[in-house]
Amino acid sequence: MREELEQIKREAAEGIRAAGGVKELEELRVALLGKKGRLTGILKGMGRLSAEERPALGQLANEARDFIEGGISAAKAELSRKATLARLAAETIDVTLPGKARARGHYHPMTTAMEELKRIFLGMRYEIAEGPDIETEYYNFDALNIPSDHPARDEQDTFYVEGKDADGGGFALRTATSPVQARTMERGRLPIRMICPGQVFRADEVDATHSPVFHQMEGLVVDKGVTFGDLKGALMVFAREFLGEDTRARFRPHYFPFTEPSAEMDVSCFKCGGAGCNVCKGEGWIEVLGCGMVHPRVLEMRGIDPAVYSGFAFGMGLERIAMLRGAISDMRLLFENDVNFLNQF
Repeated sequence: MREELEQIKREAAEGIRAAGGVKELEELRVALLGKKGRLTGILKGMGRLSAEERPALGQLANEARDFIEGGISAAKAELSRKATLARLAAETIDVTLPGKARARGHYHPMTTAMEELKRIFLGMRYEIAEGPDIETEYYNFDALNIPSDHPARDEQDTFYVEGKDADGGGFALRTATSPVQARTMERGRLPIRMICPGQVFRADEVDATHSPVFHQMEGLVVDKGVTFGDLKGALMVFAREFLGEDTRARFRPHYFPFTEPSAEMDVSCFKCGGAGCNVCKGEGWIEVLGCGMVHPRVLEMRGIDPAVYSGFAFGMGLERIAMLRGAISDMRLLFENDVNFLNQF
């Protein structure tokens, strides 16, 4: 038995040295120290020894077990250390190499245009107002002095929604952000100086200049003594800050049901300065928005006395503004999320 214990120790030492990984070490441990292992069998046979032989051989058996367990444990630790060193060597970073630039996102040109417009008008002490995307026919049309036979109410121009309001009127996806103006005036807190950017919806076919979903920003000022000169002054501040200090503007008579008098505002072409080019189609001017003095009937419907108060309103398409500023020829490019296109901005 003594010789067998020495043989087991020698075989254990050789097996530990030859083991190439943790799996081989575990197989060696099971073969020697497992329930059916060779050393375990010897320990189980100690009962057959005489009382004189048992203590000495028991001590040798325990020493052999400690030798095997310690050797396997040390070998596992060494394998783990070598694996760590190998991994660290493979993951070594040369800090002298140039870094790899990570691609960074940036604002979409539509977001840039909207945030810049907000900055300009907030700087003129306007406030931002919001309203629902689904509007009643009353606020979308009636409250804005749009008659019942106006073409804008036709189903080929407006997306109607099922249901009726408390007064029996219908619902529609708002065709402009103008209903926010009506709701703001209805609150009766005067004076008013606000802008209302947001999504609007119209039954248009998708092409280079039209989309069924687009964005507008409208403005409204109501106070005592407001004139068309105040409107022109505010819009000139917008044009020069947004399009450049050298921007010129002109106002052409137009018609809108909710303003009187009404006008469309053109600005000098930012590309050619008015000489004529492909952007302005040779005219030197680009239409940017519609505007006018709030119609007295609209003020009356909101409970505001037009003999005391007056106001002006304006509205612009944000896609159009973004396209003008970025010299973009096709509105669809703003919605397609083409990274190569967006990287230009």
